[in-house]
Amino acid sequence: QVQLVESGGGLVRAGGSLRVSCAVSGIIMRNYGMGWFRQPPGKEREFVAAISWGGGYIDYADSVKGRFTISRDNVKSTIQLQMNSLKPEDTAVYFCAAGVKPFTSTTNMESDYASWGQGTQVTVSS
Repeated sequence: QVQLVESGGGLVRAGGSLRVSCAVSGIIMRNYGMGWFRQPPGKEREFVAAISWGGGYIDYADSVKGRFTISRDNVKSTIQLQMNSLKPEDTAVYFCAAGVKPFTSTTNMESDYASWGQGTQVTVSS
């Protein structure tokens, strides 16, 4: 059974930093593309960042480019999202996701992902 468990969310002031992590079990994570999505209050879930199974391809939503960094630790089976220069509009529940199949690309489309975590709340105050 695939499990993704996010951690590290919380409350931070605008301009601050936060790091969220996702622990993955039930799959050989190093073989899967991974992603981060978020759902702001009252809005649809949206793409944040993706990293390929080999780590050589990384993509970000325009709204977070230059501020957020996605990374993966295949030994610990975790992925991280380092968030700097946070803005109130970054307030959302953040979800990590694992690709549908191993050794396949994952993009900004939710349909590329088969397994999801329960989410962690990030709140940025102004």
